[in-house]
Amino acid sequence: MTQNNLYNPIFLFTLLIFIITINTISSIHFMMILLAGILFMGFSVCLKNKYLYSLFFIILTFIFIEINAGLKPLSLTLLSLFLYIFVIPLINRVVSLHKFDDYIFILLFYVGIIIIWSISMDMTFDIFTTILINLIIDLLFFGVFF
Repeated sequence: MTQNNLYNPIFLFTLLIFIITINTISSIHFMMILLAGILFMGFSVCLKNKYLYSLFFIILTFIFIEINAGLKPLSLTLLSLFLYIFVIPLINRVVSLHKFDDYIFILLFYVGIIIIWSISMDMTFDIFTTILINLIIDLLFFGVFF
């Protein structure tokens, strides 16, 4: 098991402040859920290692992103919990590419976001392209810094 920066609570707290700031600024223009995939990876790291205080702050950041994006509160948290409990163990058993597992998890998280978005609001092409751009930014950010 390789460790990345998400295992460090000080870095994680700084990242959460950065994500809240970026989402506040970017919700004015067009990027609604920027870096939510990184937040999901932090959620899974905190659950796996029982970092409960860090998990609390991640859930607060999820709630802040949901309120800015207009989603129902705790919908991203429930999506993350569902993926962590049911989907990630299945993917770990089936897929043998351990270096690409995190990228697959982020991709599945964004598929879940698209499903939640289409259930709760209208899904237009602009929103779909925005979510796709957010996915690409998350994958690049995760690849460079983690």
